[in-house]
Amino acid sequence: MKKQQKKTVYNRLYTSILLVLLALVAVTAATVAWFSIADKTRVRTMSLDIITDVEMRMDLDSHATIDDYVKTLTFDQIAERMQIEKGFSMSDTPLKPVTTSDCDIFTYENGSVVESTSGSYLEFTLHFMAARDMIVHLTSANSSEKASDGTAVLSENPELPLAMRISFTADEQNWIYDPGEGNEASPSGNIIYFGLPDAASMELSDNNAMFSLKEGEDKAVVVHIWLEGTDPACTDALRASDYAIRLRFTGTDME
Repeated sequence: MKKQQKKTVYNRLYTSILLVLLALVAVTAATVAWFSIADKTRVRTMSLDIITDVEMRMDLDSHATIDDYVKTLTFDQIAERMQIEKGFSMSDTPLKPVTTSDCDIFTYENGSVVESTSGSYLEFTLHFMAARDMIVHLTSANSSEKASDGTAVLSENPELPLAMRISFTADEQNWIYDPGEGNEASPSGNIIYFGLPDAASMELSDNNAMFSLKEGEDKAVVVHIWLEGTDPACTDALRASDYAIRLRFTGTDME
């Protein structure tokens, strides 16, 4: 009987030690994801396109009339603005894992606040104007059968898009595009998390609807792009991965 009791005690002790070791492994893995990822990750190309809706335009500055806005912004244009306003080169500065609960304050894994001038995440403002009242949607659909210009995060590493987040802030509301979210939308306070289906399945709906535009009125929309450090996909497997971001907007009539 005593041998059986000792065996039971040893088994429980062994189980306890195993659980502690597993917990340590989990903590270590999380630390690796947060601190060593993206040392060599670079933005390859980025474009933000408004192509299909001829009655909507955007720019990095506000203007008096819609004719002064453009249909397409390139990586080089955004990078130049970031260099001027934030003081770093998007081509030379890698993103680092960060997280946010309000699309305003970003922090590292240890809780320290990350400044937007660090280059660890991207922050810039897009100005929109439309020729009619409309609701703006993010869409993965391409402008034509021959084009490949719908919203997408592209990388040879299939895990990288899952760790990417892109937020849009306007009218005291935040929309966070999560490529791993599928065709779903999840509201939480003043944040709406949403994904997009593939281009062939794309339909404009409340799931991908964002801010509204009034005819001839400029609207400033703050954009953030970051690697979400808390995402399970945000690991060392992303090291040195190249990626491209494409954003395409379109509009629907306001009801």
